[in-house]
Amino acid sequence: MNDSVRPAAGPTDLPSESGASAPIVVVGSINADLSTRVSRHPRPGETLHGTGGQVRPGGKGANQAAAAALMGGRVAMVGAVGTDAMASDALSVLEGSGADLTAVRRVDGPTGLAVVTVSEDGENTIVVVPGANGAMDADAVGACSEVIASARVVVLQGEIPREGIEAAARLATGRVILNPAPVLELDAEVLCSADPLVVNEHEAALVLAQLTAGPGSVDGLSPADLARALHEAGIRTLVLTLGAAGALVGTPTADGWDLQEAPGLSVDAVDTTGAGDAFVGALAVRLSEDAALVDAARFATRVAAASVTRDGAQSSYPREGEGLPGNG
Repeated sequence: MNDSVRPAAGPTDLPSESGASAPIVVVGSINADLSTRVSRHPRPGETLHGTGGQVRPGGKGANQAAAAALMGGRVAMVGAVGTDAMASDALSVLEGSGADLTAVRRVDGPTGLAVVTVSEDGENTIVVVPGANGAMDADAVGACSEVIASARVVVLQGEIPREGIEAAARLATGRVILNPAPVLELDAEVLCSADPLVVNEHEAALVLAQLTAGPGSVDGLSPADLARALHEAGIRTLVLTLGAAGALVGTPTADGWDLQEAPGLSVDAVDTTGAGDAFVGALAVRLSEDAALVDAARFATRVAAASVTRDGAQSSYPREGEGLPGNG
């Protein structure tokens, strides 16, 4: 058992406030990833032979924390694992990354699980079973209020309960990076407090529907038009990720609002699993150092590009000092 994780406990047992404060605090999911490779993704009802079957650490929260810590950020993780054997797998990279795990609690039942299927072209599908992540409600997050409030940057995603995400956003006194993936219903106040909101095009459309109280039509909207629509709906700063094409970065200016590009990089993709989380973790590191958002996004694009050239999520993340694609 990892000594930095609290002993097996019931769902009402909460972590203490004994963890050291860190400039970056990630509040989110911790999973074990069961990874398989196939020549192509199966059609409905179809069975294919695959390879792999390795269990690796994952979960969007843990991925982002690991990416930030490996790139030299001082990071504390707030989350939960179960009492099963997969808890050790889920925490293995975080333990070695230097992240503070004092605020990771252990609850009865299984650790969160993601089943990842990767095709030959590097594209993936993922099925997530929440497990212990479901225990990260407002009470569990509130028990870590001092750690969260002391952070310069608080990073949130969509793989813990809504009330836990909203509690963390309201406890934060520093900058909140909100990456609502998967997208779930959140208070407009929380969405609009993001600085920045980090979404891909699909997620952007779903968030826009929440903010405008209706699905509307985004068919035919360019990424730039979609970004502007989110700003008009109340989003202050935005990073709209575009996969291999990079990202668009929206920030307020004296004259209104400005969109700039963080260009994509050409690399030989092996596995895209966790690339978006590598981006968010690297973004958090630069923002904790007071970099301009567009500069942070351009750096994050390079880290994400490096990650897709290797298998896995956390196992693919580069370390501080390692060469990255593109110009620094």
